[in-house]
Amino acid sequence: MRTTVPRYQKQLLLPELGESGQARLAEARVLVVGAGGLGCPALLYLAAAGVGCIGIVDFDVVEESNLQRQILFQTADVGRPKVEVAAERLSALNPELQVEVFREAIGTGNALELIAGFDLVLDGSDNFPTRYLVNDACALLGKPLVYGSVYRFEGQVGVFNVAENGIRTTYRDLFPEPPDPSEVADCNEAGVIGTVPGIIGTMQANEVIKIVTGAGKPLYNRLLTYHALHNTLHEIGILPHPEAALHAPNDAAEFRETDYDWFCHAASDAFSHLSAADFDAFRRAESPLLLDVRNPDETPRVTEFEHLCIPLSELGRNLHRIEKNRALVIFCQTGVRSITAANLIAGRLGHPRVYNLKGGIVQWKTNP
Repeated sequence: MRTTVPRYQKQLLLPELGESGQARLAEARVLVVGAGGLGCPALLYLAAAGVGCIGIVDFDVVEESNLQRQILFQTADVGRPKVEVAAERLSALNPELQVEVFREAIGTGNALELIAGFDLVLDGSDNFPTRYLVNDACALLGKPLVYGSVYRFEGQVGVFNVAENGIRTTYRDLFPEPPDPSEVADCNEAGVIGTVPGIIGTMQANEVIKIVTGAGKPLYNRLLTYHALHNTLHEIGILPHPEAALHAPNDAAEFRETDYDWFCHAASDAFSHLSAADFDAFRRAESPLLLDVRNPDETPRVTEFEHLCIPLSELGRNLHRIEKNRALVIFCQTGVRSITAANLIAGRLGHPRVYNLKGGIVQWKTNP
């Protein structure tokens, strides 16, 4: 792709970009996951800016309800594959652009191979299983991830998986545990004003351009939130969460075995929480099986009562060790991993009496 054509004249005038920055854009390969409300504006601006190769992953077709915010599409496109229409529009906007389309759902079976062929990923997905999946794949491959999400009149954007000042965070550091499905509604249920995904998707495209060219300060380890009704912007810093990495797959094999739909959509009533204050009384009254899902080297050590130790990463292969005829109390360090374990056991074993020690063993030790 040529980098000095008149279409890029206004960018070439910027000292932060110039010809060298434009050349880097022309050499860049960017994968956009989802050609929806976020993906559409991001795709348009990335193509217009001169990104050399854009990949688009989306399995869906255009629906009439998309047209309020998915600005790549027109009424005549209803029923057509989104990736097909997007490729046509982007190529018409910038004929020198290379567009690679993947009309398929991204999942554990193809994510690593898809993402490996690109320099960075812009996540325009609209659901938590895909966000965790894309994040984990990027983390395993060492690819920067530009995250965005919208809800009603609000939006968020951030950049993960890039080290700055010795800190490197992922989406799991922002959300170590997926939200309760009963408390979360997507735009099909809650609604969204069409301008907000336009604003957030454009912000995501801007972060991609900054990362590729080295201009400015990308949102590494930071989350920017925008509220359209009040025109307010807030920025928060993100630090590594002590529980985040313990939930993530450690390698490609674990990634391909992870059930992200189950992880994010397990029923909220599959288990009960047990407070640290009630834990001792429950132990005495019910004689439950006590399960520690921490790693063997974690402290504080538990010597006050007998318990079974199975690290969360090994739990799926050791479910046969769980007795279904006894109440089960699961604990970890701070009560995050134990929630995942409780969902796993209640869901796969159909265990009737599963309890999570709220706050984990640290809180119990602190407040005996």
